[in-house]
Amino acid sequence: MTKFAVVTGAGGFLGSNLVDFLLEKKWDILGVDSFSTGRRRNLARALSDPRFRCQRVDLTRVRYLPRSDRYYHLASPASPPAYQHDPIGTLLVNSLGTHRVLESARRFDGRVLLASTSEVYGDPEVHPQDEEYWGHVNPIGVRSCYDEGKRYAEALAAAYRRCYGLDVRIARIFNTYGPRMDPEDGRVISNFISQGLQGKPFTVYGRGRQTRSFCYVTDLIRGLYLLMEAPDKVPTPMNLGNPREFTIRRTVELVARALGVPPRLEFRPLPEDDPRQRCPDIRLARKHLGWSPEVTFESGVAKTVSYFQSLRTLRSRQP
Repeated sequence: MTKFAVVTGAGGFLGSNLVDFLLEKKWDILGVDSFSTGRRRNLARALSDPRFRCQRVDLTRVRYLPRSDRYYHLASPASPPAYQHDPIGTLLVNSLGTHRVLESARRFDGRVLLASTSEVYGDPEVHPQDEEYWGHVNPIGVRSCYDEGKRYAEALAAAYRRCYGLDVRIARIFNTYGPRMDPEDGRVISNFISQGLQGKPFTVYGRGRQTRSFCYVTDLIRGLYLLMEAPDKVPTPMNLGNPREFTIRRTVELVARALGVPPRLEFRPLPEDDPRQRCPDIRLARKHLGWSPEVTFESGVAKTVSYFQSLRTLRSRQP
């Protein structure tokens, strides 16, 4: 029997890696993306596979997506520069766009996985963060278009689950890194690798004592698939991330070591509403999915550095 999945945000960092993973699992896939932040180059491998089709789609302007067994909803700007550049578009894709996905799944009796985020916890007062924590978010701050957009998307998904019995699973995704990250996306790992490759000092906000945990992309994608394919009544929302926690200064040291450069630091003021701590409690994922990250940070960073170096080599060869 043919298995068919729709992946929104297919041209993005996570979406394109998910598409490749599903193709390996022998799924037929329709990838949709407005390509406001996604890139067609991320889908180069998938586009050569006859089981994959790609359409440019603005989710806020369609009524329904095609009939599908599975709807993976990953469409949204996800890096601070991207969502702060288009805050209204970010809010709309997480509200109207999520509504379109949920309505399509309800009409065609499909299952939905909503890619939410650890940003729903804001600057947390509970550490590590578990799924019962309601968060500490500034609803009108510069990050709110993303934080509150995702919180609304979760609320809408939960309403569809209660009102219509729709099978929808919510993944709260923590910091993820790996190949196909945009070097200019403003996230911690991409910033540090790009700066190191250019011989620049590493930009550290505050004193670098704030913490993050970093999950390699293949681990995260495996977790998304396991959550989507888990039996009915799986707990949702569910955290997916790596519980190994680093200070930002320690992160610089490890990235610099992978690059073979000295860890020179340039300090800048903390951005508004920047979380002081971010680390997932993944007991639910371990219990119900048998999932936990497998790729070490050191190994994952080495692979990501290689990817960034290949991008620089490719660009240097272009006329």
